Amino acid sequence: MVFFRQKNRDLSDKIDKNRLPIHIGIIMDGNGRWAQKRGMMRFYGHKAGVNAVREVVKASRELGIKYLTLYAFSTENWKRPKEEVNFLMDLLVEFLSKEVDELNKNNVLINFIGDISVLPHKCKIEIERAQNVTKNNSGLVLNIALNYGGRDEIVKAVKKICTKILNKELSTEEITEQTISENLYTKNQPDPDLIIRTSGEKRLSNFLLWQSAYSELWFTEVLWPDFGKEHLIEAILYYQTRQRRFGGV
Repeated sequence: MVFFRQKNRDLSDKIDKNRLPIHIGIIMDGNGRWAQKRGMMRFYGHKAGVNAVREVVKASRELGIKYLTLYAFSTENWKRPKEEVNFLMDLLVEFLSKEVDELNKNNVLINFIGDISVLPHKCKIEIERAQNVTKNNSGLVLNIALNYGGRDEIVKAVKKICTKILNKELSTEEITEQTISENLYTKNQPDPDLIIRTSGEKRLSNFLLWQSAYSELWFTEVLWPDFGKEHLIEAILYYQTRQRRFGGV
């Protein structure tokens, strides 16, 4: 343990504090494979993944990251076996009921993005509590993406804009990229500078599609339950080697 703390400290020293990504998004992938490699059921992988969430949130806070978005449950995840979906919903309730007070103590503001309306009642109760308890905090903003899909988010944004046009609150000539951004779940937040995906897969899987236009992407073979502070630092160090042009020269 002392060795890993020293290793993380050594890696942290290499980070340029003036060039930190403001917003990091993470596609937390590989829980099922982590469990299967150990001869366990997938449920155990999801349970182990909670520890990685805890560590990465803490590390992000310590490193000075302002926004962290975690892809927890996608609009496509409803296709999984019912038993697994139910387990994930129970795990969400357990995580929030146990962690919110500690997160609040550490000045973390918890925000949820996605269509929360269709989640089980027990989830909505804990979500509302988490948001209310932490709403005045000024530290790390933790976005938890639940029943979230990038395409669905854009469709909902377009519908909101169409409603404003029908109500004569907006004209088609006034629509800009900013108009779209202001009608997304992440309105008033900066786009992600860095998106991380674990488990070796190299795709966005419908995550922050509009917002990730100029994000740097970092993929790792590490499965999510094994992902820790040292991997987050590696991703940040990679990000700091990139020259971001935003379409320019």
